[in-house]
Amino acid sequence: MKYMTGNEIRNTWLKFFENKGHLVEKGASLIPNDDPTLLWMNSGVAALKKYFDGRIVPKNPRIVNVQKCIRTNDIENVGNTSRHHTFFEMLGNFSIGDYFRDEALDYAFEILTSDEYFGFDLDKLYFTIYPKDLESKEKWLSLGVPEDRIIPTDDQNFWEIGEGPCGPCTEIFFDRGPKYGDFGVDTIRKDIENDRYVEIWNIVFSQFNATKDLDRDHYPELPNKNIDTGGGLERFVSVIQGAETNFETDLFMPIINKISEISNVEYTGQKEFKIIADHIRTVTMAVADGAMMSNEGRGYVLRRLLRRAVKHGKQLKIERPFLVDLVDVVINMMKDFYPYVEEKEEIIKKIITSEENKFLETLLSGEKKFLEIVENIDSKQISGSEAFLLYDTYGFPIELTSEYAEEKGLTVDVEGFKAEMEKQKDRARNARTDVQSMSAQNEAYLDFTEKSKFVGYDTLIEKTKIIKVFEEGLVLKKTPFYATSGGQAADTGLIYNEDIKLHVYDVEKLPNGQFLHRTEEKLCKDLEGKTVVASVDEEVRHLTEYNHSATHLMFFALREVLGKHVSQQGSQVNKDGLRFDFNHYEAVTDEQILQVEKMVKDMIKESYVAHTKIVTVAEAKKLGAIAEFGEKYDDLVRMIDLKYTLDLCGGTHVKDILDIKDFAIKSVSSIGSGIYRVEGVTNKAVESLSDSLEGINQDIDNLKDKANKIIEKAVKENIKLSFDGNIKVEKLGSYQDVLNKRILLHDTQTQVKELEKAYNKAKEEMALESITDFSNITYGNKIIGTVENIIGNALKQMVDDLASELDDGFVLLASVLQDKVIFVCKSNNLKFNAGKMVKEAAIICGGNGGGRPDFAQAGGKDPAKVQDAINRIKELVL
Repeated sequence: MKYMTGNEIRNTWLKFFENKGHLVEKGASLIPNDDPTLLWMNSGVAALKKYFDGRIVPKNPRIVNVQKCIRTNDIENVGNTSRHHTFFEMLGNFSIGDYFRDEALDYAFEILTSDEYFGFDLDKLYFTIYPKDLESKEKWLSLGVPEDRIIPTDDQNFWEIGEGPCGPCTEIFFDRGPKYGDFGVDTIRKDIENDRYVEIWNIVFSQFNATKDLDRDHYPELPNKNIDTGGGLERFVSVIQGAETNFETDLFMPIINKISEISNVEYTGQKEFKIIADHIRTVTMAVADGAMMSNEGRGYVLRRLLRRAVKHGKQLKIERPFLVDLVDVVINMMKDFYPYVEEKEEIIKKIITSEENKFLETLLSGEKKFLEIVENIDSKQISGSEAFLLYDTYGFPIELTSEYAEEKGLTVDVEGFKAEMEKQKDRARNARTDVQSMSAQNEAYLDFTEKSKFVGYDTLIEKTKIIKVFEEGLVLKKTPFYATSGGQAADTGLIYNEDIKLHVYDVEKLPNGQFLHRTEEKLCKDLEGKTVVASVDEEVRHLTEYNHSATHLMFFALREVLGKHVSQQGSQVNKDGLRFDFNHYEAVTDEQILQVEKMVKDMIKESYVAHTKIVTVAEAKKLGAIAEFGEKYDDLVRMIDLKYTLDLCGGTHVKDILDIKDFAIKSVSSIGSGIYRVEGVTNKAVESLSDSLEGINQDIDNLKDKANKIIEKAVKENIKLSFDGNIKVEKLGSYQDVLNKRILLHDTQTQVKELEKAYNKAKEEMALESITDFSNITYGNKIIGTVENIIGNALKQMVDDLASELDDGFVLLASVLQDKVIFVCKSNNLKFNAGKMVKEAAIICGGNGGGRPDFAQAGGKDPAKVQDAINRIKELVL
């Protein structure tokens, strides 16, 4: 086995399978496109789901890739084991209905054992199989694998995740020798964690369709049998380079050496180095792919990783921001295989620097919170929930909290902390949908290969033939109907002749590229072969085109205003409007949105005939064309020129950008993880923008209703109030309409609050005037008792007024309001703590609360026990 660098291993893998007729497919972004089941791209096959479940037939059924992945389900293991990582790369080769077991194992044996490739010693390899998969056993034997190296296991050698494609698998392990433990092959058979036998490759024979309520032995076979393999690059590199762990390889050591230089600490295997090196790789590559920091979703994952790296840096006595210094190292290591990473250097550094500085400030806040907890502690132990608060909110590792506690002569409830951690993990597990089963293959769709042509770029009406009828819809020989694709909604319209009239409500692509037209009417096989006219709804198509072309122009404007790092994260256009998702690392201001809107409005004031051209991907990129988010392209692509922007796009567009007529942004919102969503309208829809702001308009109407109800009550109680609910705003057909409506909403909210305040104040004054005699609850310079139906603010005022007239006095009043009770206390005597008094009273009434020693408020849920509470306070005070 010869020494190879990580990059040489990647390229050897790709070249070997390319020579075996495989298409080298570029690895997908770490941010999954159009797959809500995934937080991150987490396996080599995840990006190829559409091929495996039969939604799309690939151009070449043989595919090879190197796929970037992120998994964070066992983040605590990183640095504590030899092989756990949050970011890793999967080497994969795949067959979609082409070759199967024999060739897959031929290829595996050759690339692993041939000196021309990896050159593993066969004596160091072990091969696991599913016990009933005798074909794999026979194949390995025929290739020269000794029988004692073939190990039948149990369930771990059958790949199955829910319903859909599944099948047996064979795993390949490398024996690193007794230096890494006195383990036998039973360690492999029983799947026992160890450092001696390293699994380097898994080959899945996806041949069955897992079906609910059926035993595995009775699963039906798939119409297309597939091969899905995955080998961890980090493990291959570790074995080939003879490293102690995955971290002592050229994939990590340059980062570790830089950490050593920064910290002035020699690396001898400490987990802190491994954690920092792992996490900075993940953060750098994720941000390069458009991920952003946030408090939810993938943004939360990144923030947690970055903060974890900073905390472990502090344990190496690194007190300054340092992660940005590691970015250059990561980029230098990755740029040969992932050239785009170097282009994102500026934005990666900007985001990491900002986030690290903010977190260091948070750590300072955490120290203050720690001191606050210590000052208010009732025992000699910091509770598990308090330790978890310091960990989760302020970034304090439990070790740091324990160290601080020891300095103060305190201990920490570590078991309680662990329990809180488990609760968090449970919440994360419940929220996470990292892996989902694939959809079942539709054999009828896969078998249908007759050609169909889309003619909708040039015409909206076509005389054609129905060539296939499925239960779900029909296929035409030629069709002007656009199928849902690239974020553009499908056309609607009619398919008709003298005898039939079918209303098309949706169109979708079949695996072999034909368009399936779904109709409101039930279909029958007799329609096959019929000549019909296919007619697209012209108004719907044009409205959709206005919105689609405007989306491209808006994307250009966003990049001009916010920066070239802005990339598309999803979009949707239809007849009603446009929706566009993009990434950005900080809040988008109203001024920036108005600037974007104005740019688009200005662009569409002058005529420019849109041009389309079919070019190669290389030619398009050379011309500066921008690709659609997450799209995979054929060798030839359709490029649209809208004067200001040149884009790869298969959708339909306006003939002239002047046709759009008008454009307005309707809303801008954060949808999490540094991703923003813009919604807009075009053409005539702009005129009614102000009236279409359903959410804001409804909120304003609700506030007006609330104000009117307050006025009605006030009139009945002889309270004079007024409210002006007839303020109007000018309609401008712009995002400014949205801002003006927000201002109106804010002004209305303010008016209603003032109205409520005035009403409550009037009620308080009436209540205060009705109670003038406190003699029956006065005890020298102390007043303790109950009053009826005095609301919170009035009760506070009453207590404050009474206490101001008592020298060194004490006042505690309880007010019963229907099904609850409020306690307010003011103490001018240091001997009686107001906070503790109201808490004592509230607990008796099934509540809680507290406050300052001189003034406090609390509440209870059981008014029936209010006298018990008052009696208890009398016992303590009198």
